[in-house]
Amino acid sequence: MSVEIKLSRSNRIYRPNEPVEGKIVTKLSSSISHQGIRLNVNASVNLQVRGGSAGVIESIYGVIKPITILNKTVEVLKSGRISSGTTEIPFSFKLKDRGEKPLEKFYETYHGGDISIQYLVTVDISRGYLHKSLSATLEFIIESEKENLPEKPISPEMVIFYMTQDTQRHSLLPELQSGGFRVSGKVCTLCSLSDPIEGELTVESSAVPIQSIDIHLLRVESILVGEKIATESSLIQTTQIADGDVCRGMTLPIYIILPRLLTCPSIFAGPFSIEFKVNLVITFQSEQSKVHSKSNFKTLRSWHAAESVPLELIRTK
Repeated sequence: MSVEIKLSRSNRIYRPNEPVEGKIVTKLSSSISHQGIRLNVNASVNLQVRGGSAGVIESIYGVIKPITILNKTVEVLKSGRISSGTTEIPFSFKLKDRGEKPLEKFYETYHGGDISIQYLVTVDISRGYLHKSLSATLEFIIESEKENLPEKPISPEMVIFYMTQDTQRHSLLPELQSGGFRVSGKVCTLCSLSDPIEGELTVESSAVPIQSIDIHLLRVESILVGEKIATESSLIQTTQIADGDVCRGMTLPIYIILPRLLTCPSIFAGPFSIEFKVNLVITFQSEQSKVHSKSNFKTLRSWHAAESVPLELIRTK
């Protein structure tokens, strides 16, 4: 015996003002009786504080009580029988009933390190006390309502940056410190989730050959814990824009596709916030870098140079 939920949209993307439609598919070797088929729709913001981000506080709190966005039950069928073989039972429900005030704002689906925003639908086929209920759960994806979104295209906001030995706050290789380097460019700081992060970068000069140029996309998640704010940065993805030494004076394009479920519109809510930033990291060739081939994005070595740029993400029509 098996049961599964199939939604009408293969991408499972819905907006809060749209009906969610689909079908419950059962596959049975023999017919069964049931005491009702129900759908439980749950949505919440799940928060957790990991070690190091809040010190002693995290050992006390750990997982924080989720913020409920939606919690409703929809009756699909009253008691009856389901025949053997494959049976498809259609369903439809609304996330927002007319005149009903939601428990919380419908934030977009997001899977982060310490914060996740999930929308789940669970089917439950109750078979009474003597038989185990049949159930299945499926996640669907929520995006913002179109009428509340800005028109596309949005005017890109670019920030001009430059990196030299004097802009770095960590110790550098002696040959870098004495010989110097200069890298300049621009990158957007306001970006639609459906568009790539764009910009450009130019290595004007460098006393030490370059090994690679990488761009780290980071999420910065903050959670209010008591009277303190626990903030944690984590890596979403790394994009390499240059491998090996770069011709001086040549403009390199920056073009980064945003991953859907790992990003969302920047959120500044009371109990939590989700922000993003771009780290541009240059790795210079050195004997030490060969020994320490793996490096943490949080720890800059003497053969690294970096620049951090805040990034605001928005949803557009």
